[in-house]
Amino acid sequence: MNADLVSQINSALPQTQCTRCGYPDCLRYAQAIANEGAPINQCPPGGAEGVTRLSRLTGQPPLPLNPAHGTEGTRAVVWIDEAWCIGCTLCIKACPVDAIVGSNKRMHTVLEAVCTGCELCLPVCPVDCMVTESALPGGPMAPTGWAAWSSDQAGAARKRYEFRSTRLKLEEREHLKSLEKKASLKLEDLAAHSQHTDPAVLDKKRAVIEAALAKARARTTQPDG
Repeated sequence: MNADLVSQINSALPQTQCTRCGYPDCLRYAQAIANEGAPINQCPPGGAEGVTRLSRLTGQPPLPLNPAHGTEGTRAVVWIDEAWCIGCTLCIKACPVDAIVGSNKRMHTVLEAVCTGCELCLPVCPVDCMVTESALPGGPMAPTGWAAWSSDQAGAARKRYEFRSTRLKLEEREHLKSLEKKASLKLEDLAAHSQHTDPAVLDKKRAVIEAALAKARARTTQPDG
């Protein structure tokens, strides 16, 4: 793996984390370009300028954007219709940069200054209370691609995405550790935690719990990838 090239390509991507390129995030797309020769024309937020930047780094010809991945447009921002929001938190979980704040059964709010316009929150909203609009003035003449999104904004979005990813991994590990602790306590005195008294049944339950514990321990000790 060419780590330096991956880093350069990732820095040339707009870091909206929109997944329109067909990869889970900008870093995975950068890795695919550097290591697998993935086409460089699959990032609509970067637009034609983004393809040109990637062409300089990779030597691939600057082809037009592949329409299968979307078209170049101005930067969008999402806002929530307060009258319809039911506080389900699904949009909060979908946002890759923690640009939506709120709590369960309470109205949510979009932090417009950090919203990347990825639109991943739109399809998960069960009441369609989320709307996109241009983040820049100018209507049809508003800047598009990198002209609508700066390197500083991309860097800030990347940091927020990386922070969120780290936080989610830590939360998952803490959750698994909590489950592991509960399962271990149950194993210590399985008979007291079961309505069954048949030794054969208890042995079977013990085997199931021990297998689950082994999987949980493997997940909490494996390196981040």
